[in-house]
Amino acid sequence: MNDKKGIYSILAHGRSFKLKLMAEGVLVGVFSGFLVVFYRIALEKAEELRHGISDLISANPKFIPIWFAVLIASGVIVGYMVKKEPLISGSGIPQVEGVLQRRLEMNWLSVMIRKIAGSVIAIGSGLSLGREGPSIQLGAAAGQGVSRIFKRLKVEEKYLITSGASAGLAAAFNAPLAGVMFSLEELHRHFSPLILLSAMSASLTADFISKHFYGLKPVFNFQRISPLPLESYGYIIILGVIAGLCGALYNKVLLKTQSLYAGQKWLPVQYRPVIPFIAAGFLLLILPQVLGGGHPIIDSLIRGSYTMKMMLVVLTVKFAFSMLSFGSGAPGGIFFPLLVLGALTGAIYGSALTSLLGFEPEYISNFIILAMAGYFTAIVRAPITGSILITEMTGSLSHLLSLSLVSIVAYATADLLKSEPIYESLLERLLKNQGKHEPEAESKDKVMLEIPVFLDSSMDCKRVKELELPKGCLIVSIRRGNKEIIPKGGTVLCSGDDLIVLANEDEAAPIKQKLLEMSSKPQV
Repeated sequence: MNDKKGIYSILAHGRSFKLKLMAEGVLVGVFSGFLVVFYRIALEKAEELRHGISDLISANPKFIPIWFAVLIASGVIVGYMVKKEPLISGSGIPQVEGVLQRRLEMNWLSVMIRKIAGSVIAIGSGLSLGREGPSIQLGAAAGQGVSRIFKRLKVEEKYLITSGASAGLAAAFNAPLAGVMFSLEELHRHFSPLILLSAMSASLTADFISKHFYGLKPVFNFQRISPLPLESYGYIIILGVIAGLCGALYNKVLLKTQSLYAGQKWLPVQYRPVIPFIAAGFLLLILPQVLGGGHPIIDSLIRGSYTMKMMLVVLTVKFAFSMLSFGSGAPGGIFFPLLVLGALTGAIYGSALTSLLGFEPEYISNFIILAMAGYFTAIVRAPITGSILITEMTGSLSHLLSLSLVSIVAYATADLLKSEPIYESLLERLLKNQGKHEPEAESKDKVMLEIPVFLDSSMDCKRVKELELPKGCLIVSIRRGNKEIIPKGGTVLCSGDDLIVLANEDEAAPIKQKLLEMSSKPQV
């Protein structure tokens, strides 16, 4: 009854609901910002400890067996954490998408505690994993926590979870606009004023908090970046094709690696992380550069510290170790490692152009930046987010045109190769492993879905009564700009409208999928 009254209240007071979501977004941004800052500090301390251990082992090799024993024990601990709370495995982004689609249930406090502990142990020990996925999941958990603590309606909860995810990415990389665009382009895949306002208020708040601890400098310190001349844009297109090919290969190998782990029936789930932990021990002795997320690698590329041979070695080992680390299910993301792989590819490409065609060496930094965006787009399939993210991380707008070009070429190349977006593939695999393709129990709770009407879609210019809506849903309101329209059978839909659809919670995921297909499918 309370949810029913809440839905009526939201429909009657649409404008005040937006303001309420903005205020709640600020609150979520505060919680997420401090949580992710704490997480980043913990990671830094763990990596400092690893560097200290590396120095100790270099001076006293007799400590090597002790370090391997610690790594094996750490792998077992992380494995048991994942077994106890499966939603902390991997990056956490597919899990957030599953929660937003109401196909997964998340215990926000359990996820929050175990995700921080597990990923700090894993990344601190040297596994090739990133902080961005865990930061997004931690932000989403904080959003759900705010919703549960303050007893918000389920109608509001998805907005708070989305706001937290945006805030998590913003605080992880000092990239508030990328955090907002990630929610629109990846988590929901459509533009929504409600999502935009709540996510932006949360992202800006979290970014403000993060900058108080880490300053105003961008994540990557590229200096004196000169824009590539327009006559060189053909080489950007070639780099986009290369990034698309590499991105498709990355996705295919990553999924194959997970299947390879799953096929080892003799190896229980809780012991899988032990393999990359042991590998991290050997790499500490022979190639420590590839350990962790890889930020020092990009710093070295910016300074031009690597030879061509060294870049090829680091690229090959970093790729293989990233597959081994993420495939095991250890908590940690793929954003930063894939950006490192992209940076290495761009540096190799730029160095080859410099050696063979006489390119100015100062342009190598441009190719590093462009390849990072191309890699991200080809793997995640979010070109706008990729372009904005790299722009904010480098602190330069001079390469926005070239970033957009390389991103769209990489996207098209990966699409032609029929490479699926990685987070969709990971979510489907997660749901399959848990046997949760659809919600298991029928629910009497109602949820509201927000469906955009796209230009020339099968909904555009149609009357409401002409729509073949799936069973179990009802269009209760139409938002057209700032106007709220009560739908009737003869109401004509226009592109740009947002349909507010009421549905049973247990049927929400397939209904939303069907409606989104209708709203975007071109008219025949």
